[in-house]
Amino acid sequence: MIKTLIVDDEPLAAGLVKEFLSAYPQFDVVAICHDGFEAFKAIQHHQPDLIFLDIQMPKITGFELLELLENPPAVLFTTAFDQYAVQAFDAKGLDYLVKPFSEARFAQAIARFLSQYQNASEFSTTSEEVFPLLPGKSSRLVVRVKNELKVIQVQEVRYVEADDDYISIHTSEGKFLKKMTLRQLEESLDPEKFARVHRSFLVNLQEVAGIEPYEKESYLLRLRSGQKIPLSKTGYARLRQVLGL
Repeated sequence: MIKTLIVDDEPLAAGLVKEFLSAYPQFDVVAICHDGFEAFKAIQHHQPDLIFLDIQMPKITGFELLELLENPPAVLFTTAFDQYAVQAFDAKGLDYLVKPFSEARFAQAIARFLSQYQNASEFSTTSEEVFPLLPGKSSRLVVRVKNELKVIQVQEVRYVEADDDYISIHTSEGKFLKKMTLRQLEESLDPEKFARVHRSFLVNLQEVAGIEPYEKESYLLRLRSGQKIPLSKTGYARLRQVLGL
């Protein structure tokens, strides 16, 4: 049996997927979830082979959910919005069903999945491959804290530090790890609010309190929290330009 999870905040839409799936006895619907938090827990518990995944949902989006999975299963996106198709395929989605879709279109998506299912390596992904971004600039970050999810608003971030294959997000509540590169995060944030001040540091400009000389031709950036972080020559020039110094 192919363990299948349906994730959609619209009960009617989720019910339609389940109804269409009833024509395929090899699929076992292990759970239906109506938000990303619920889906995250269900994925950890059931370890499904396939997810039918909505994109725009309460609490966290379908893309944000995928970012948090270490070994995402195969994904068939189901959404009312056609503008996320590029991001969906960047996230290794096998197909992109725009609501309302017909049973014939659904059958095409199932056929695509089954053609890949014979060789799991063709559709399986790793967390390093899943870094989709919603159009525009991010206003929040979703991180894992043990087996729970936490949403961090970007204005709460003091600074972000590269930490091997992760980034460390520093807030007043503490430090949170996320599997993402600093460059990818930088590209998703508003450049008028965040600046790369060092190859390993990204700073919330609202947190900047001052610049201090450190050693010969080098500086430290002082934050309002009292923390000090290194400032590269390039970062120093960028900061002066952004802040109009």
